[in-house]
Amino acid sequence: MSVTDPIADMLTRIRNATMMNHNEVEMPTSKVKVEIAKLLNEHGYINKFEILNESKIKIQLSYKQNKASTIEGLKRVSKPGLRVYVKKGEIPRIFGGLGLSIVSTSQGLMTGKDAWKKGVGGELLCYVW
Repeated sequence: MSVTDPIADMLTRIRNATMMNHNEVEMPTSKVKVEIAKLLNEHGYINKFEILNESKIKIQLSYKQNKASTIEGLKRVSKPGLRVYVKKGEIPRIFGGLGLSIVSTSQGLMTGKDAWKKGVGGELLCYVW
């Protein structure tokens, strides 16, 4: 089965796993998915991730004391049918800076806050809060 939007597939798998309180989720891997997992790990939204082989990545999800997920929401912004690009001054702040926006820039994937500090824009991939 062919997936037309692998990033949306990744976000949906994480969203579904957190709704069912699973500890981990596996999915097909790609360079972009690994970079998104790195950003989620750095900012405490997931515990860890590991690349099982050339075609699989396993993400270990993180939960709070009351067994609520640290990821409250995920939203795909730029889609294959409608790409969304932002300039350096147009990068949105999610929930007043409490959330995370992931931007694909010419310098690689980074958070919206980092892109704003470096003064670069790019494709707005998704929001995480």
